[in-house]
Amino acid sequence: MSVMLILSPGAEEMEAVIPVDVLRRAEVKVTIAGLFGNDPVACSRNVTIVPDMTLDEALAQGPYDVILLPGGGPGAKNLCESKKVGELLKAQEEGGRIIAAICAGPTALMTHNIGVKKTITSHPGVKEKLENSGLFTYSEDRVVRDGKLITSRGPGTAFEFALAIVEQLKGQETVNKIIPPMLLKV
Repeated sequence: MSVMLILSPGAEEMEAVIPVDVLRRAEVKVTIAGLFGNDPVACSRNVTIVPDMTLDEALAQGPYDVILLPGGGPGAKNLCESKKVGELLKAQEEGGRIIAAICAGPTALMTHNIGVKKTITSHPGVKEKLENSGLFTYSEDRVVRDGKLITSRGPGTAFEFALAIVEQLKGQETVNKIIPPMLLKV
């Protein structure tokens, strides 16, 4: 099992680090791919994260079971503006593999025409934009799974989002195994 998280400047730290940590606890191989290279990335709250490798290097090791898009307004904007991200998401969708996006991350789905006619959720700040696109059915659930698409609301739902990805990849038994050491209440 493998996951690529695409990290760009302005990404929301919690939405990047929590899923990476939870997935690694579940023994899933996670690659943090820097959208603009492998230099340290300043996130939305001035936490700096160093990518494992560049997006191009990560792509050479794919395909991945999951492509994960964290939110954060500026980070999501970078994902929306990247032609390479659009191509990657299209290939992921066409290959029947999982795409996971949290907070403002689902705006990249809208921009790149991914998950059309599926049910999604997002941060309330981008809800209207996604609803008005006419591409999706919108839900205010904390985590929404529609086939191979998993979306979530924001930093406060990052654990639930990560656990939904683990469940999709490795089943409920693995989820049940990793929750107690984290002292999570779910």
